[in-house]
Amino acid sequence: MLVTGTGTGVGKTIVTAAVAAAAAAAGKRVAVLKPGQTGGDSDETTIRQLAAPAHAATLVSYPDPLAPAAAARVSGLPPLDLDDVINALDESFDLTLVEGAGGLLVPMGPGWTMADFAEKTGAPAIVVARAGLGTLSDTALTLEALQRRGIAGYVVIGAWPAEPELVHYTNLDDMPGQLHGVLPEGAGGLEPGVFRRSAPGWLTPALYGTSDDPREDV
Repeated sequence: MLVTGTGTGVGKTIVTAAVAAAAAAAGKRVAVLKPGQTGGDSDETTIRQLAAPAHAATLVSYPDPLAPAAAARVSGLPPLDLDDVINALDESFDLTLVEGAGGLLVPMGPGWTMADFAEKTGAPAIVVARAGLGTLSDTALTLEALQRRGIAGYVVIGAWPAEPELVHYTNLDDMPGQLHGVLPEGAGGLEPGVFRRSAPGWLTPALYGTSDDPREDV
């Protein structure tokens, strides 16, 4: 299952950790794969700390906080290859979550994006969206791009504000697609044990959670 987003900084890593934790609580053996890490932070480390999946790995890391294809080019390091990402998938796990970089159509390597990965593997996509102004168009565009490729999309709001305003509530009502999760703002700062116990309640059963309607839980 691909974890993508409507842009950068929408909460993909924390949502990845939440789905991993919820699936593990449901008795699944979970693997997490980060094809390309850019910049100084390690998403793999964050996911390991919060969710403790059975396996987590990063294929390549680039020092500059750029799209992976550009980060490889400016650093002089080998670019990501789509086949290498696909070959890194391990079918012995019940669920493998593959966290992309930025949005769905960010260049990951020469001539391919995470949309190509999903299309080639048949993997459904978790679309992590913002709660605030501008999210409706961004989410609709991402879902449309997935639909054109025959890829199922599951929308999750990456960070619901502690003090929501009118725009957040109207976006909640008007969010394109079917909403499958709402994570509270600051979820990534929770103590790992609290995070793992809380994660199922943020997600619907389609994403291994226990919430029938995330809108009612905010």
